[in-house]
Order: sequence, then C-alpha cells, then structure tokens
Amino acid sequence: MRTVKATAAAVTVALAAGAASVAAGRFASDAALKAPPGRPLPTEPRLTVHATAAGQVALTRALASLRPGTYGLAGDDSHAVVGPVLDSATHSADTVVRRLERVTHGTLEPGDKVWLTPNVHVGDPGTALGLDHADVEVTGELGALPAWFVPGVRGTWVITVHGLGATREHPMNVMEFLHRQQFPVLDLAYRGDPGAPRSPDGLHHLGETEWRELDAAIRYAVRQGAGKVILYGWSTGATMALRAAAHSGLRDRVSGLVLDSPVLSWPTTLRALASARHTPGALLPLAVRAAQGRTGLRGDPTAGTADAAAQLTVPTLILHGPDDTLSPWAPSRHLAAARPDLVTLHPVHRAPHAAMWNADPATYEETLRRFLTPLM
Repeated sequence: MRTVKATAAAVTVALAAGAASVAAGRFASDAALKAPPGRPLPTEPRLTVHATAAGQVALTRALASLRPGTYGLAGDDSHAVVGPVLDSATHSADTVVRRLERVTHGTLEPGDKVWLTPNVHVGDPGTALGLDHADVEVTGELGALPAWFVPGVRGTWVITVHGLGATREHPMNVMEFLHRQQFPVLDLAYRGDPGAPRSPDGLHHLGETEWRELDAAIRYAVRQGAGKVILYGWSTGATMALRAAAHSGLRDRVSGLVLDSPVLSWPTTLRALASARHTPGALLPLAVRAAQGRTGLRGDPTAGTADAAAQLTVPTLILHGPDDTLSPWAPSRHLAAARPDLVTLHPVHRAPHAAMWNADPATYEETLRRFLTPLM
C-alpha cells in the first residue's frame, strides 16, 4: 500500500511539474506571439531622464543611450526625438547627453521612464510630415485594414509594412524620402493593429499568416492602377514581404523587395524575446514548442532562409547588422550568399532591431535610392 501511495504521489508531482513547465513555456512564448503594437519589446531597456536643457536631454548611461543616430524617445504619455550623443556636453559618470530635436507631445521631466524607439514620427503623414495623403481601407480576409496612401506620379507603388512591436507610424521614417522619389506609397496596418481586426486566436504568427493581408494590399494597389509594386518590410513585416512575393496570386506584379532586419529564424527571435523577459534557459525550448502548438509555425530554424533563397525571383535589398540581437543577421548573410544574383546586403553597425535607418539616415537613404532607381 505504501508503495502504491508513493508511486501515486510521484506521478502527481511529475504531472504538476509537467503542467507548470507547459504553462511557463506558454507564458514565455507570449513575448513574441502577443507583442503589443506601439509598445517597447522586452529587449529594449527602460531609461531615466536625468535632466533637460535647451536642445539637450541627459539619459541613463547604457549601451542603448550611446547608440549613434536619431531615435524616438517614448514614455507612457510622451514622445520626443533625440539626435546624436553630444560629445561637447558635460556628461556625468552615469548619464549620456543627447541632442533633443523636439518634443512631439507631452513633456520630458527628470525621473521620467522612457525608451528609445525607431519610431521618429507620430500621428499620420499629414500631421507628422505635411504630406497629402488619404485614409483608405484594404479588404483583407478578416475584414477592413486601415492604410495611408501618399500619392505619387510613378506607376510602381511601394507598399510598406511594419514589424513586431511597431505600428504603421514606423514606415513614416522613410516616407518623405519615398515621396521625393515620386513613388506612390501604401502604408498598411494589419491584424492586431489599432483599427484592424484581431487574429482569430489573438496571436501574432510572425508573418506566417499575416502575409495574406499584404497580398490583399497588392490586389488593392493593382485595382487602383499600380503597374508594379515594391514590398518594403521591417522585422516580421519583411517576413510577410518574402511570403507575399513567393505566394501571392499577383506575385508577377512584385518588382522588388526591401527587407529591414528580416526575421528569417522565428525560433531564434522568440528565444531572444523570451530571454529578455528573464525566462530561464531551460524553458526556452518549451517556449518554442508552445509557439508551434499555438500557431502551427514550423520549428526548423533554417527553413526561412532556405525557402526564401529558393523562392526569390526579384531584386532584393537587405538592410541588417551584426548588433541586432533580436533577429541575428547571420541568416541575412546566408540568404545574400545563396542568391548573389538577386540579393544586395547592406550592413549597418551599432543599430538595434528594425532601426537600420535610425543609425545613419543619410547613408541608408542613399543605399535605398541606388537600389530603387532601376525599379522606377
């Protein structure tokens, strides 16, 4: 009898431990599958505002606050734009002084908790950039998807799509540049975004299903007179662009791809997000399995690169760098090496995920101009 009771107790403990592990894996997978749009990803550290002065802001000294370039500086109720570190300013041992370009809304006060974001602009193309635009709706499989359309005279449209933790405000970083090149621009929101339908399961599928909304955007553009389209995506938006270029019924209308920080190995990205939420290393494989079970994603970390290399048919520009800890750039290098006939890889150093433009806007836009010119 004692043996039976001991065995039953051991089984109960094992089942409880197994259930706890499954729950922990499920929770860890939420870091990617439930990343809220417009909120910082767990990989982005919170900083403290130490002081402000005319054209300056002092922030907590950290690798993030020392990044070169131009960034949004977001708080819970504020948004500002900061430029480079001011070497001529007086820095204390625990602070970094950056140029304060403008405060878009709210205020910056000492003690405020903020984070750097690639989103330099807030609002819409009219309020943020002074560009004429129209609010349009693209009919997707789940319902109406809001989008901004900025007109241009060319017959080739650029369709932009953001990635993890961002909204359609992110592509406004390059919208003025694209407008100067006279491209019509369609900036798409997709499932889970503000104003767009939710995914039936409430989860982000890291581009695996969301690409069909980019397919709907291609169809919309063609109906409105686009002869060709260039798909321009960031992060999982770049994954969506690759999927749409390979599987859309109108893929013959796609003349080029621009991929900023593409997620080509979703298990690696999921592990990075889960680790940033302090998930123990032993539970990371459970997080990957939980994501597979919840979404149907494939677990092969090399599948994305292999599939993309095999299916590419159009010129592709990849903008990525070795400091992206969320979506490592090795798969981007492998893709470029596998298809040198079509892929141009532009490395960007000291830039976090989806912030290749922010690190050096002028060089980024010149690279983009050279790539797009033959596709005009």
